[in-house]
Amino acid sequence: MRVAVVDIGSNSTRLLIADVDHGRVIGELERHSTVTRLGSGVDASGALADEAMDRVFKTLDEYRAMIDRHHGERALAVLTSAVRDAANGSEFAGTVEHGYGLEPHVLTGDQEASLTFLGATSERDPADETPTLVLDIGGGSTEMVIGSGRKTSFHVSNQAGVVRQTERHLHTDPPTDEELAALVADVRETFHANVPEDQRRAVRQAIAVAGTATSLAAIDQGLEPYDPEKVHGYTLSTGEIEQLLEKLASVPLDQRRRTPGLHPDRAPTIVAGAAILLESARLFDLREVQVSEHDILRGAALGL
Repeated sequence: MRVAVVDIGSNSTRLLIADVDHGRVIGELERHSTVTRLGSGVDASGALADEAMDRVFKTLDEYRAMIDRHHGERALAVLTSAVRDAANGSEFAGTVEHGYGLEPHVLTGDQEASLTFLGATSERDPADETPTLVLDIGGGSTEMVIGSGRKTSFHVSNQAGVVRQTERHLHTDPPTDEELAALVADVRETFHANVPEDQRRAVRQAIAVAGTATSLAAIDQGLEPYDPEKVHGYTLSTGEIEQLLEKLASVPLDQRRRTPGLHPDRAPTIVAGAAILLESARLFDLREVQVSEHDILRGAALGL
């Protein structure tokens, strides 16, 4: 079956068109990501802004044309933190359904965790019982899912994401040491409050998915143009993440936009993303994280 999945997140809107057979993705036809920042302002106002929704709708126009061109048999949309948190989220989901013919799934935290873990581990040995953390840093929240094989045992949606934390704390260009320290303290406090000590000790390895992790892997390799094959499976040590954070936070936005490996549209939020990834690794006392291109898009294609 040819399945199209659109992931409408707080920071980006992404598309996967893939052929699925007997619980496996046997071929990817299209994969695209556009920074639309739907969650911009939601933390303060509680509602999706008109201009943010318009950015998503413009992107959906392009994605719908691709889906039609590939004759997708089923077209799904997964909507996560920004839509869950917004007072006008259900109205937005209705436009996605009736205006673009996408079957909307406003995911609960449990569903988001399950699909993210499925996507990240879909090509791994299901008999591998190593306790694994799957980390998904989004615009409005950071999802942490722990499991073994194909089964999850713990998950939490932390209200710490790249758009949310940037808007709260980073007001100077480049950010001051005090602003960065406040962001880190906020993230650390959130993580420590939400993840019990026994879960922190249990994890033996981590897989980081989505735009922050893949961007940092590309920056670390200086990839121009971006190459998903070189990003998928790339390992970032905690020390390398710390160095990347220092490098990105030390330069103004205009210079950050020109960083090899970083899409210019991700430059405004990559400092917060790097800080969140670093604090996640420290929380679980990890020396490294593995970056994966397989995320909730693939999980939704297989699980929905």
